[in-house]
Amino acid sequence: MTATKEKRRKSVVKAAAPRRKKAPVEAAPPETPASPPPPPPPAAEKPSAAAPEQPADSARGSTLPNFQRMADNFAVAMEHGGKAFAAMIRPVEEGHAKPTVAEDVTEALKTFGKVAEYWLSDPKRAIEAQTSISTNLMGLWSNTLLRLSGEAKEPFVPTDPRDKRFVAPDWRDNPYFDFLRQAYLIADQWANHMVEDAELDKVTHDRASFYLRQLSGAMSPSNFLLTNPELLRTTWAAEAENLARGMKMLAEDIEAGGGNLKIRQTNNDQFVLGVNMATTPGKVVFRNDLIELLQYAPTTEQVYRRPLLIVPPWINKFYILDLNPSKSFIRWAVSQGLTVFCVSWVNPGPKHADKDFYAYMTEGLFAALEQIEKITGERQVTSIGYCVGGTLTAATLAYMAAKGDDRIAAATFFTTQVDFSDPGDLKIFADEDRIKNIESEMQMSGYLDSSSMANTFNMLRPNEMIWSYVVNNYLKGVEPMAFDLLAWNSDSTRMPRANHSFYLRNCYLNNQLAKKKMKLGDVALDLGKVKVPVYNLAAKEDHIAPARSVFNGAKLFGGEMRYVLGGSGHIAGVINPPSAKPKYQYWTGPRPSGTFEDWVATAQEHPGSWWPDWIRWVDAQAPEKVAAREPGGGKVKILGDAPGDYVREKS
Repeated sequence: MTATKEKRRKSVVKAAAPRRKKAPVEAAPPETPASPPPPPPPAAEKPSAAAPEQPADSARGSTLPNFQRMADNFAVAMEHGGKAFAAMIRPVEEGHAKPTVAEDVTEALKTFGKVAEYWLSDPKRAIEAQTSISTNLMGLWSNTLLRLSGEAKEPFVPTDPRDKRFVAPDWRDNPYFDFLRQAYLIADQWANHMVEDAELDKVTHDRASFYLRQLSGAMSPSNFLLTNPELLRTTWAAEAENLARGMKMLAEDIEAGGGNLKIRQTNNDQFVLGVNMATTPGKVVFRNDLIELLQYAPTTEQVYRRPLLIVPPWINKFYILDLNPSKSFIRWAVSQGLTVFCVSWVNPGPKHADKDFYAYMTEGLFAALEQIEKITGERQVTSIGYCVGGTLTAATLAYMAAKGDDRIAAATFFTTQVDFSDPGDLKIFADEDRIKNIESEMQMSGYLDSSSMANTFNMLRPNEMIWSYVVNNYLKGVEPMAFDLLAWNSDSTRMPRANHSFYLRNCYLNNQLAKKKMKLGDVALDLGKVKVPVYNLAAKEDHIAPARSVFNGAKLFGGEMRYVLGGSGHIAGVINPPSAKPKYQYWTGPRPSGTFEDWVATAQEHPGSWWPDWIRWVDAQAPEKVAAREPGGGKVKILGDAPGDYVREKS
């Protein structure tokens, strides 16, 4: 065996465990691990198959299930499955949507074809690829035969306790299921090697890696009833009530998604805006077609003279920054003596189809700035832009610099990209053909449906965000637990046609802002002319705005720059409040230059939240204070209580 082959075989054995994590609901361990069929089940009283509402999967004591009841539950599951299929195809039949699965499959096949072409174009490489997987599968087969003969043998591919898909004892103790687990992981690792070792251009490599991650996540034996011992056990014990419940939820979720699967990730009934979410006291002080402007009530006798304007993303709703009192950045900022204003974007419908980036700047940021000056008498503000709200804020700053407008005197960006040359996996969705398809989809309704963007984000982490819920919800039939962060995540928004098309083409496709070619109105935007101080927060594990991409974008600004790297990801890296037991840390260093890796190597690590570091930076920019200001200041009409009306509009 060549050194290369031996190295690959060892790599498979050592690292075949997947890279993603999930948290499926555990089932009871089997009593007879040596045989594939499920163990003895429960029995006693059984709820009606016609309306299975609560899980009934615990052991009941009898040897065999009630097969008539099991058959009835299978029939109920099939009935709900038919309803799910009907809900999926109805929008296409009615002309409200067009099928896109075929286009996605075609693109994936074209990409994998280029990988295959590399390996098959050289006979030596082709033999190496074939030998690599054959050797490992033969090793697995030999190992399994020895185990079946009674010899105590460690698995050929070791178990990985971090992979939550295979934590049930059956995956280790039952040779049948352990063989499935190992064969899947060998194939998965081999396929990854085929992509990583192929000499491909970066675009093709990234697409192949992305599509392989989707395929690998979908093909896991943990996702199927007959190859998952937990599901077999649950179905046997519950007399298939789990499937009846699960298919009912599946039909409801496809109906809720307007033909697309809108995976329920939590019990949303437990959360009410203004009651146990988005509860920081405040008022709606302005409203137009695009925004409501919220001003929050002070909690200190004095406040900073310079107000704070928060510009959240319109891809999600603003209350991620006001999730609950213990996690609320807005509440904390108020407690630090800031007069906090926050934009709440409208959840757009057909009438907003022509609202583009320029409209979001003028009717969004500029309208808010005018109202803040009217209420507080202060012309200058400190701004915060989060994600795409930060991209809009950066473009606005460049526009204002060209026009001599100094109303934003200091800016903060939360996980914001302005250089899209290396934007991570989302780049997969922004080639010319895909954008044309998205534009065609938006042409029908005037907006991009919320489920389309939600599914896109879920696909970035398919094992965690898709398949764990598919197994738990629709096969185990377990209603997700209540979790405020996931309730916010599922409260997604639509995107106006003009705005979203502009964003995809100017940012992800052509990177126009970084190239000084983006135009708003009559102005070509140059971030180098932005001289205001900037606090730029990235998140180390961010898969939406990768820290390296944020770092590269930070180099484009012309003024003082403080780049800060927070722990965790796109949400937890930002929502990391000070506490006695901090979860994450942050890093600081010099102004970005050179490579991201070099900056990280010399950065200083700090325990706990970056929030106190930020407020010290704000204080350094404008330390003067005045008497606290009440919402509206008696100068404008109060339109209602925070969190307002726009945020309540469901998609």
